[in-house]
Amino acid sequence: MQPPLPAPRSGPGPGPVDDVLHDADWAAEARSALACAGLLLGTSLGVEACAHGPTLPGTVGWIALAALLLVVLLPPRVGVAPNLLVVRGLWLTRTVRIDRLTLVSWPEGTARRLVLRDEEGARAEVDLRVLLANPALWLRIEAGARVSRQRGLLTRGTADLARLSLWVHGETTRSVFKVSGLE
Repeated sequence: MQPPLPAPRSGPGPGPVDDVLHDADWAAEARSALACAGLLLGTSLGVEACAHGPTLPGTVGWIALAALLLVVLLPPRVGVAPNLLVVRGLWLTRTVRIDRLTLVSWPEGTARRLVLRDEEGARAEVDLRVLLANPALWLRIEAGARVSRQRGLLTRGTADLARLSLWVHGETTRSVFKVSGLE
């Protein structure tokens, strides 16, 4: 007896779970954010205890401040599966079909984020440090944008995409030369 066939999919799906790439530095950045918040909490509670003894309002205030610091410092988790970009924040998860992009934006100036929008209106932002630290993520996003452009969907942002591609590949090359001692 043969095993049952898998159910057919409607359109290209995200692929197997093993084929998901994640930001390799996320865990270290999350630990750093947690350590900073914990250090603030521990120090402030220690100073309060030494100064005039712990009070309930003071303790609650310091806990709230440490929690706020954690929320601000905790980076979103970025993952790229075939055809999908997933950015998981503390409360929101944003998913964009990278093979159906309609907009790629890399604003000039101080903005260090790549903005992507797909044909369903979903929008996600990715910090450029994540792409520099994880070239495989960038290559997958770039390949999805290429597919979108071939399908005629990507109508806005092709110049930004080309400029960003040159920048990321240049930075990656400089990093390789620096690490290998050829700089």
